[in-house]
Amino acid sequence: MSDVLRHPAELTYADDLAALKATDHHPKPVGWVLSPQSVVTYLVGGTAGGRSIDPKYVGNRRIIETAVATLATDRALLLMGIPGTAKSWVSEHMAAAISGDSTKIIQCTAGTDENQIRYGWNYAQLLAKGPSREALVPTPLLRAMESGSICRLEELTRMGSDIQDTLITVLSEKMLPIPELNSAVYAQRGFNVIATANDRDKGVNELSAALKRRFNVVVLPLPDDLEEEIRIVTRRVSETAQSLNLPEAKNVVEEVTRVLAIFRELRSGETADGKVTIKSPSSTLSTAEAISVMVSGLSHAAYFNNGVLSADGLAANVLGAIVKDPVQDKAVLEEYLETVLKKRRDYSDYYTTLTELI
Repeated sequence: MSDVLRHPAELTYADDLAALKATDHHPKPVGWVLSPQSVVTYLVGGTAGGRSIDPKYVGNRRIIETAVATLATDRALLLMGIPGTAKSWVSEHMAAAISGDSTKIIQCTAGTDENQIRYGWNYAQLLAKGPSREALVPTPLLRAMESGSICRLEELTRMGSDIQDTLITVLSEKMLPIPELNSAVYAQRGFNVIATANDRDKGVNELSAALKRRFNVVVLPLPDDLEEEIRIVTRRVSETAQSLNLPEAKNVVEEVTRVLAIFRELRSGETADGKVTIKSPSSTLSTAEAISVMVSGLSHAAYFNNGVLSADGLAANVLGAIVKDPVQDKAVLEEYLETVLKKRRDYSDYYTTLTELI
């Protein structure tokens, strides 16, 4: 068994990709490993020969088709959505299916500068020989341009607007000037960019109008209904537990259902039956946060509760997901516990444990 904590998608799902490639008879854009049809099948599930391809994204197929079709043109793709809507997950799997490599990635932050987007320099080489191609340190973007593959930019709006605009020439002209060498790098066919962004976090920088025009924006929504979200969380929890060698509890689906019911009511601002209006916390309570809560609960169950998944082991993680602001969110949760959860017998264990923890 490998000691690597997490392999990239192209290694984790190598069998799915190989099966799709072996049975892929559709035309492929230049530089693509799979055809657009097979990329969509890889993302949303289907069959390849006699092999069943499990879905990597559970949601509207049309959204994935639109995203893949965008990447088959010379237009970059921007995946938008609130935190936890699987933007990074979809981005990684698209890059794996299209280029066979999802590792050309730039994590955008407030500290990201132009050198991390365009190129840097090996200063020892630079001082010894002056500006030269050998002294240039290529970024993931530059390497993607040279190899004709996908570059991923995570949380694009986290870096400053002036740094964002570094991408304009690359996206419009498909070239990256290197004035120090009086030359430029021209993108090979197959090159494109997948960026992710959300507008809910603090410290977000707006994209300039010029840069927005270079992207086709696809919004990834939260799951439409409880049953769909239960399937997503259960699948991802199972995959994560397997990678961490955590035994799965028999009542995972039951606890996922109860945690998601709480999350969905708090983020929607009303109970599931629509009869009671409640306040929403500042946290997004996304599907990703529910997955994190459940995985932490499984760990607690495995090591401290004889493998039994219970409200006692999950409540602290539920509290941590809901209460981001210790004043505002705590008041919201207290009101929810007293006006909603206290009246539900099947949630009495969550009511008792959460009340004790607040």
